[in-house]
Amino acid sequence: MSLGCQGVVFLLAIAIFATCAQNSEARVTIENGLKTMVYLSPKITQHQGSVSNKFYYDIEFPKGHIAIKSFNAEVVDEAGNPVPLHETYLHHWVAVRYYQRIGIEDKKYKGNPGFLGSDQIIAGNAGICSHGLSQFFGLGSETRKTSTRVPDPYGIEVGNPLEVPSGYEEKWMLNIHAIDTRGTDDPMGCTECRCNLYNVTNDKHGRPIDPNYVGGLYCCYDGAQCEVKNGLESVKRNLYLKYTVKWVDWSDSIVPVKIFIFDVTDTWEKTGIHDCLIEYDVEQSTTGIATNHYTSSKWTSVRFPISGDVVYGVAHQHSGGIGSALYRKDGGVICSSKPIYGKGNDVGDEAGYIVGMSTCYPEPGSVKIAKGETLTLESNYSSEDSHIGVMGLFYILVAESTSESNYPVQVYEEVLKVPILSWGLAVFGLAICAAVLVAYQRRRQSEDGYQSIAA
Repeated sequence: MSLGCQGVVFLLAIAIFATCAQNSEARVTIENGLKTMVYLSPKITQHQGSVSNKFYYDIEFPKGHIAIKSFNAEVVDEAGNPVPLHETYLHHWVAVRYYQRIGIEDKKYKGNPGFLGSDQIIAGNAGICSHGLSQFFGLGSETRKTSTRVPDPYGIEVGNPLEVPSGYEEKWMLNIHAIDTRGTDDPMGCTECRCNLYNVTNDKHGRPIDPNYVGGLYCCYDGAQCEVKNGLESVKRNLYLKYTVKWVDWSDSIVPVKIFIFDVTDTWEKTGIHDCLIEYDVEQSTTGIATNHYTSSKWTSVRFPISGDVVYGVAHQHSGGIGSALYRKDGGVICSSKPIYGKGNDVGDEAGYIVGMSTCYPEPGSVKIAKGETLTLESNYSSEDSHIGVMGLFYILVAESTSESNYPVQVYEEVLKVPILSWGLAVFGLAICAAVLVAYQRRRQSEDGYQSIAA
């Protein structure tokens, strides 16, 4: 009996050690003071032609008063392998910060955003759209090859306890819009959310869709189904959004930046209200054959609310996009961003899809915007064919002007020091690992499948 117990204990110890070793890979990594953590979203289950467009609340995110230095994401399968865009099209993903009243039960995921009433408060970006574009981070098919790095000495400040309303806590939400195009009759039409391919006449709330609405977000809502080839056997699979967050602990040496998102559909110039429509259509050119000109351009102008230095800029466009730019009133370019199209079948190089967007990193202090200055956003698409439900967004990071004319540039050089552990301390650590693992697993069993993986 004693020998059997020893054997069981030995096997249990080996199992715990192996599991702890696996979980130890999912730790925060630190290099020169820059911390990195890689997470997985909740499970996304799809079959051919299906649409998933859910909102996941209280996602895993770094804690504490920190400065975000980058936020990257991509779709992976259960084995952790990247999924190509011609199988699952990532229409968009966005990460939104919010405050939730302490003691209120979390809603792990829903088909619609649940920011209703006073229990949840969106802590959005600096503007300028009045609704619908409150994210801190967000991209689409271009996510794999688009830099989101925030250069030194700047950082996106989050987790400041002084900013959290009394009785609330800071949390994060993900909205992931993924379209499975395997076996569909018209994959690119599915990605453009053409209503005829989804066979819908009502939106996700059951309200009739305007007959003149050819396609867009109203037709490819969560649970919608794009047409697939006859006789196709349904095959389900589970996917995840793998997102990587890099940050540093907040300090006085960091210069905070504000996030501004512009939308070429903004109606401010005509109405005086920043009503951003988010999507629009591009008509096929009727004169392009004669003129050999297939560019459809759309503009809007806005008045910038603060003064400061531009430290980063990037556009968001859909397939068919050929570039976007943000201009001053005199025509000077603040930042231009162009799409990178794939040329093959490999992940990150899918032909016909935008797989990246070029970015702007001006020298610190070299590109300034004055408070009240009128800016013009231009979005260009190819009109050789029509394109439905496209977007023309532009993100910039701005360091607001202060009384200090020059910011000290500091590169984070903090070094992580790891002491050498004795065998006794190692055994003690194993016991702690086992206890933490049990508590961790119990907590995870009560939640909705949130996971993290190693960088």
